[in-house]
Amino acid sequence: MDSPRRVLLGVTGGIAAYKAAHLARLLVAVGHEVAVVMTESATRFVGPDTFAALTGRPTHVSLWERPGEILHVRLAHEAEVAVVAPATANAIAKLAMGIADDLLSATLLEFDGQLVVAPAMHSGMWGHPATRTNVELLIARGARFVGPEDGPLAHGDEGVGRLAEPEAIARAVGDILGATHGRGDLGGRTIVITAGPTHEPIDPVRYIGNRSSGKMGIAIASEAVRRGADVRLVVGPGTQPPPPGVATTQISTAEEMREAVLTALPGADAVIMAAAVADFRPKLPATDKLKKDDGTPELGLEPTPDILQELGRRPDRPFLVGFAAETGDVERYGREKLRRKGADLVIANEVGRPGTGFGAETNRAAILASGGDDVGLRDWTKAELAAVILDRVAGALADGVGGAR
Repeated sequence: MDSPRRVLLGVTGGIAAYKAAHLARLLVAVGHEVAVVMTESATRFVGPDTFAALTGRPTHVSLWERPGEILHVRLAHEAEVAVVAPATANAIAKLAMGIADDLLSATLLEFDGQLVVAPAMHSGMWGHPATRTNVELLIARGARFVGPEDGPLAHGDEGVGRLAEPEAIARAVGDILGATHGRGDLGGRTIVITAGPTHEPIDPVRYIGNRSSGKMGIAIASEAVRRGADVRLVVGPGTQPPPPGVATTQISTAEEMREAVLTALPGADAVIMAAAVADFRPKLPATDKLKKDDGTPELGLEPTPDILQELGRRPDRPFLVGFAAETGDVERYGREKLRRKGADLVIANEVGRPGTGFGAETNRAAILASGGDDVGLRDWTKAELAAVILDRVAGALADGVGGAR
């Protein structure tokens, strides 16, 4: 590290606050300057002196602790990245609504850099529509969420809501700080990403397609750029705008996507096929618009090129991630696709129900790996899922496993 980087660590009032002490130690150990701001509730779980001893800096709790100084403005302007761990449902709501009624919330409202949020709460609170709305709002503003994880909770319960491990949170902070200097964990790596649908023409007006919005692929591209990767993006029609500055190829059909991916492939370290490629196309698209009065046309269909399988069979292939959209027995079908296509990872998504999959802000998905290190079916925001996918990609590239070179 060339010089110390300045991190603001916000600690809110949850039982997982004790893990924030370990996070502070990890951040200090790699040379960061850590300023800790606690809520009054957080001090019920861990004393401010603990953080002061770990960071070698004063711990701040009150807006009024230094009369005459606008403390929240100074703290906000000094920080390069802010992380809230644990972030309670109340803290997330205040962040989303812009409420500034204590030192931490006022500081974060003034802060204009990258925000990392590590939630910790009971699964009922995490799954509540109000919390989901607040999370989606913060993600839309650029916040990066780490966790929560599935595991033991308070009162002997199990479920999603457990604070992510401090090492994972510290890694997210390091990725952001590294990426600002071109040193993210994907710095120097080239990743080809596909997003959106393909449209297979029936005639000049009509086509065979699907409901993909491209949100998942764009989320992956945004996360990859943030982590320092050189991204080559191939997008289908109707896809939301790509991240600024990303080399993007617009396509319409599966064959055009295949050609664009193969063109982008040389020098790539990984390919992430998040696009929803149509499986079939008309054999002979009509050159003129088909007239309704002429009766129902006979559409002879043929398979489109299987881009993922073609890549999986290449002896020199890069690390390969595929997606599977399924309506039943998601993990079994995803596992079959993983084996059949020769991929390193398959993200098996449940589709066909409201609130998840195509066009939604969340996915119900499983991560299936050729090495067997799977993550079972669970709910993710698209930003969360993108971050975990790229964690896997970065780790594989660093270790040279699977198809990674």
